[in-house]
Amino acid sequence: MATNPDGPLGDLRVVEMGQLLAGPFCGQLLGDFGAEVIKLESPGRGDPMRQWGREKPHGRSLWWPVVARNKKSVTCDLRTPEGQELARRIIGQADIVVENFRPGTLERWGLGYDRLRETNPGLILVRVTGFGQTGPYAPRAGYGSIGEAMGGIRYVTGDPSRPPSRAGISLGDSLAAVFATIGTLVAVHNRHNTGRGQVVDAAIYEAVLAMMESLLPEWAIAGYQRERTGPVLPNVSPSNVYPTADGEMILIAANQDTVFSRLAATMGRPELAEDPAYATHASRGANMTALDDLISGWTGTLGTDELLETLHDGGVPAGRIYTARDMFDDPHFAAREAIVRLVHPEFGELPMHNAFPRLSETPGAVRHAGPALGEHNKEIYGGLLKITDDQMAALAAHGTI
Repeated sequence: MATNPDGPLGDLRVVEMGQLLAGPFCGQLLGDFGAEVIKLESPGRGDPMRQWGREKPHGRSLWWPVVARNKKSVTCDLRTPEGQELARRIIGQADIVVENFRPGTLERWGLGYDRLRETNPGLILVRVTGFGQTGPYAPRAGYGSIGEAMGGIRYVTGDPSRPPSRAGISLGDSLAAVFATIGTLVAVHNRHNTGRGQVVDAAIYEAVLAMMESLLPEWAIAGYQRERTGPVLPNVSPSNVYPTADGEMILIAANQDTVFSRLAATMGRPELAEDPAYATHASRGANMTALDDLISGWTGTLGTDELLETLHDGGVPAGRIYTARDMFDDPHFAAREAIVRLVHPEFGELPMHNAFPRLSETPGAVRHAGPALGEHNKEIYGGLLKITDDQMAALAAHGTI
């Protein structure tokens, strides 16, 4: 329905009704590839992501410009009949709606899928929640951290001597959004064939569960319970962090037979690849502590730069454990334009990660950072819905927009 020359999804209009991260990250991914994403936000407050984040130069979130990039901000009080009617009118001209409210919220607002599809049978409704739209837990509040815990990843993350840990990012929310985006694109493809829309039901705990490899059959068939193992995976060796002579740590991953042979040769110990204790994947796993000690003894004799150059020359996968500073200084990041820099009215030059994955013919792009609250009211209400300036002023006076 929309016409946007800025990407391969430029013919799609998305209405984003969620907030925080799980729904909005799905909208960000669609917007990166050209979809017109109209974000509906509460008047006067907007998405809480406008205030979230650890560092706030000028009192502004540095998270918001990223998660809201390529979007249009429209204020609309969805808790009022007038706001709900405005939303229905916009959705009537949309291809996709993304929301992450508790199940039943849209229905209370008169915006349930059965009603919306009466006037827009091709509509795709993407619903991202903690526990999904069905089942006994569906009504519960469900943040990403709870989905990480119930999906299994928290239990296996961290040092075995400590309680379960977490990654330093909102992993559960982001995984749910990625799977929601996949489901959205599948639904769009199906609509090309049938003309009909559908509901995409993405639960955070199921998105996390989908990443848990063979955890379920390991327990059901072998009676094996995965536990926290710190920086290693059981029976996968060598794949660990190792010290260098100048006090840094690097990661080496040489657990495949042929790669381990290259590591042994690079260490000047080619006989290790023939040693029964280390010659096979199984034997290396059984003797991983002793093998890690051997490798650490070697890596600790070389400076980081020399060690990495030696390993790379030997065809051994290895690398530093990067911080943001390292990413900015890395020539590979620069060559592939993994980081883009935008001009922001308050922050000046604003760097962020580029659109991904890379497409050779129809790549995505970061066109602009997250917008000001209500920045696109006139464009959407006046242009798309043909509401006059006087009518918009009245709606604003009543707090509807």
